[in-house]
Amino acid sequence: MASIFSKIVQGEIPSYKVAEDDDFLAFLDINPLAKGHTLVIPKKEVDNLFDLDDATYSGLWMFAKKVASAIDKTMVCERVGVAVIGLEVPHAHIHLVPIQGIYDIDFSKPKLKMSGEEFTLTAQRIAEAVSG
Repeated sequence: MASIFSKIVQGEIPSYKVAEDDDFLAFLDINPLAKGHTLVIPKKEVDNLFDLDDATYSGLWMFAKKVASAIDKTMVCERVGVAVIGLEVPHAHIHLVPIQGIYDIDFSKPKLKMSGEEFTLTAQRIAEAVSG
């Protein structure tokens, strides 16, 4: 059965995309720790990040680097934190989270509530920075 992320890739489930190419996709987390919290995935469905072939693994991190740079330029943050947990969705993914300090990337914290308009505007700002 396809993961929720594969369904997003196929367009079966809507998302707030910030970047996309033939192999990778970045979109806002709908349960964000911070405004701009983005998920970066390979379009190819592989459960474990470390099971990706070398080219896809390297490409994913290069794609994530480009997206992280755009997040850093557009969101108020000290850094863009990175987390790979891999338990919540059986599809390899990287969390990019704008943070002010180390405890801002604590996944046990309550999630930020944002309106659809806030998600749309945030995604647009990051997408413009990625492509610009």
